[in-house]
Amino acid sequence: MKLICIGQNYAAHVKELNSKPTKEPLFFLKPDSAILLSQHPFVIPEFSKEVHYEVEVLVKINKLGKYIQTKFAHTYYDKIGLGIDFTARDLQRECKEKGLPWEKAKGFDGSAVIGKWFDKEAFEDVQNLDFSLKKNDKVVQEGNTTDMIYKIDEIIAYVSQFMTLKIGDILFTGTPEGVGPVAIDDKLTGFLSGEQMFSINIK
Repeated sequence: MKLICIGQNYAAHVKELNSKPTKEPLFFLKPDSAILLSQHPFVIPEFSKEVHYEVEVLVKINKLGKYIQTKFAHTYYDKIGLGIDFTARDLQRECKEKGLPWEKAKGFDGSAVIGKWFDKEAFEDVQNLDFSLKKNDKVVQEGNTTDMIYKIDEIIAYVSQFMTLKIGDILFTGTPEGVGPVAIDDKLTGFLSGEQMFSINIK
């Protein structure tokens, strides 16, 4: 199983990172060991002093696919969820400055929160979903999938040019503006279309 993560897919988030829009989808991988086990807290790793939350809509692939055409991409997933792409921002910044890969800032143990799943058919339009993240009961991120730079079907088609998508692969579709640091004793709660999808304690 692969965790395929799309970076810089919301314009306001690109701006808050002082970055530039990409001409094509930017993606990276997290290993399956990055998945935070159910009911477990997120433990801030000792190697970072600046871990950020990034709430994202998730898509679960349901059949094998390679060189998928955009018009057929909607048939390759059946579940929609919500999660967090935790990022060691200080390590990522250092790697970027040196022109190095930044997997260690994104793929560390526990860095991928995966909440509940809903059938895709439960939503009238997956490209018009409200989602949000609360930190200690205060909303810190709000987004709608309408604002994606690259839509879900476009992402699936693009990624499948480079690697085969397999049943169970999970796509993290990008985060809106409002990312920020976590601290010990914080509580993060994610919502999709008004439904609570996960609740994580920070240790």
